[in-house]
Amino acid sequence: MRVGPQTAYRGGGGKQSDTGVHERDLHPATIDDGLGTAVGVGQTARVSAIVWTAAGSLAAWLWLLLCQGFFWRTDVRLPPRRDPASWPDVCVVVPARDEAAVLPLSLPSLLGQNYPGRAEVFLIDDGSTDGTGDLARELAERHGGLPLTVSSPGEPPAGWTGKLWAVRHGIGLARARVPDFLLLTDADIAHRPDSLHQLVAAAQTGGYDLVSQMARLRAESVWERLVVPAFVYFFAQLYPFRRIAVRGSRTAAAAGGCVLLRAAAAERARIPEAIRQAVIDDVALARAVKGSGGHIWLGLAERVDSVRPYSQLHDLWRMVSRSAYAQLRHNPLLLAGTVLGLALVYLVPPIALLVGLATGDPAGALVGGLAWLVMTATYVPMLRYYGQPLWLAPLLPFTAFLYLLMTVDSAVQHYRGRGAAWKGRTYARPDAVPDES
Repeated sequence: MRVGPQTAYRGGGGKQSDTGVHERDLHPATIDDGLGTAVGVGQTARVSAIVWTAAGSLAAWLWLLLCQGFFWRTDVRLPPRRDPASWPDVCVVVPARDEAAVLPLSLPSLLGQNYPGRAEVFLIDDGSTDGTGDLARELAERHGGLPLTVSSPGEPPAGWTGKLWAVRHGIGLARARVPDFLLLTDADIAHRPDSLHQLVAAAQTGGYDLVSQMARLRAESVWERLVVPAFVYFFAQLYPFRRIAVRGSRTAAAAGGCVLLRAAAAERARIPEAIRQAVIDDVALARAVKGSGGHIWLGLAERVDSVRPYSQLHDLWRMVSRSAYAQLRHNPLLLAGTVLGLALVYLVPPIALLVGLATGDPAGALVGGLAWLVMTATYVPMLRYYGQPLWLAPLLPFTAFLYLLMTVDSAVQHYRGRGAAWKGRTYARPDAVPDES
């Protein structure tokens, strides 16, 4: 029988066109399942990609939950301590640049420390234009307490950040007193009356060369509530507190607002000369001390609070973006990896859930929802630590997206020559500055 192009059929119902090409071949997005049912290839691939991507995010979250030093727990506080038989001498060094707005809330708390041993405060005025130095003297006369010395080191030379140049000047003045410990604390940090007492007792009891507490940041405005707890959460995820105190571990970090440092350990690690170019000076300091054989500890604060307000998103954005690209060593590949990592870990779960529900893909929705649930659960302890409502926990992907944008902006500002800008100073990347050593 003659078969013409107008009447030719093949098994399964595939009709030929006049050119002899099957109509189903003109639609590569469909296949025959052998029963005469067309199935969408593109849709299958798209759903499969959603499921697999969400599964990758879920796997990452299960690893973070169980294998990243239990970073999400907030019970790492000052370790067990007892009062020493004799109290060591302590010198407190406070670098300050244009801090007149917060100094009345912070400096009196340092001067009023109930410390059984000898202690003295050195406030280093780093070129302030708002009368910070004069105000510090007035506060000391008004409140009394520990002896206060106010001094200024002048403008930092090339190769030094302003803060570390001020710290160097303060440590130089302190060494004339031959202290056993140095307390490095920022001008916006308020200490409870027994803060120094407890810090020294913890260092002496545990044999630590460095004891640092991450000050409880202010979280009162809408943006502070949304961003600040996440800032500490992300920091702990990057530097799990439990691993920092383990001798021999590579994890090292400190919180610059409150660092108690043995004077001998500072000399051994060449602090601050060894880290004079560091923008993220607290982490660099901890690495230097640990790298020189020191025993360090970092945890969340109970007696130390930041009084600096970050009421607007712009303020928080600047706080993060000024050092985010420096954290990535100004490396474009690390930046790209960080952006992809943040997207996979924090953005994929809600997207997979919503896309799965919208496309009728229960597997994608389930896996994405589980990843989002684990993420949310790990954020709850930090919200409780900050006294924030728990309904903020599911919003962590949105906050992570903000941090992603801040990180990208940090790189953009760096390549525009405005990276690491703070209070009128802009710092070059370290390898752009001649090494003086």
